Amino acid sequence: MHSPVSLSARGPAFSRMVFGTWRILDDPETRDVEGLLRRLHACVEVGITTIDTAEIYGVYRVEEALGAALAKDPVLREQLQIVSKCGIYIPCEYHPDRKTAFYNATAARIVKSAEKSLRFLGTDYLDLLLVHRPDWLTSVDETAEGLNQLLRDGKIRSAGVSNYSVSQMDALNSRMLEPLVTNQIEFSLLHMDPMTNGTLDHAQQHRYRPMAWSPLAQARLFDAELASSRRVQDVCSGLAAKYNGATVDQLAYAWLLAHPAGVLPIIGTHKLERIRAAAAAPKIQLEREDWYALWTAAKGHAIP
Repeated sequence: MHSPVSLSARGPAFSRMVFGTWRILDDPETRDVEGLLRRLHACVEVGITTIDTAEIYGVYRVEEALGAALAKDPVLREQLQIVSKCGIYIPCEYHPDRKTAFYNATAARIVKSAEKSLRFLGTDYLDLLLVHRPDWLTSVDETAEGLNQLLRDGKIRSAGVSNYSVSQMDALNSRMLEPLVTNQIEFSLLHMDPMTNGTLDHAQQHRYRPMAWSPLAQARLFDAELASSRRVQDVCSGLAAKYNGATVDQLAYAWLLAHPAGVLPIIGTHKLERIRAAAAAPKIQLEREDWYALWTAAKGHAIP
């Protein structure tokens, strides 16, 4: 079991691995309240206490499902750190009037969405609220106003962003009463852009830990038809014995965890055995040459 870490100097502590709930209602084993509650307990047992969700997940149904599960065991809420996101709105059965998907990060919308999340989750506060995507039609003053209000009212304990560029995050941060504590980004062996576009440099400069969604590249790492995935799998096979039988997914998580920005991977699996395997990944300390061997396999060429 790994020790919790703070996302930033002022941020609350989170588990090193994060349990993602994007597709949790697609899994027959976690579709009902009892099954979902069992998965949450299983996560806590192995030290994964941070739960990542979003207003839009499950077409606006996942938060309500999580709330129903937590209502069965109110004590569990205090063992968890709940992260949610707001700002994406799509046509759906609840909003047949919508014709086009759009972003909305206005102050009023952020507050309304956060309050709905609290109601659905059955909790008085969110440990972390993220603006899910940059809204090009809303000023940073407006977005900050909503986040600052929620912070002042104690409805969220920290605020952050998701899928923001460095400049977008800096602009919003300039209007925040308390610094943003994270940027949730796509990062994996098959998507290394954050290492070269300044995102991870920015995280180190400002001493916050980014969160990584799709750390297994949406399962493309296991796609035998992809040459890059086959190369990574071959290297992992060669490294497995050295790292006590580590699997491809464990080594892929360890590769992310090794980066000095202190990345927190968000796991997408709901299978018990893979949750337990993911929880063991922080124990793997990749040697430098092995880290670069995985980089080389994913890229298909040697370092410059």
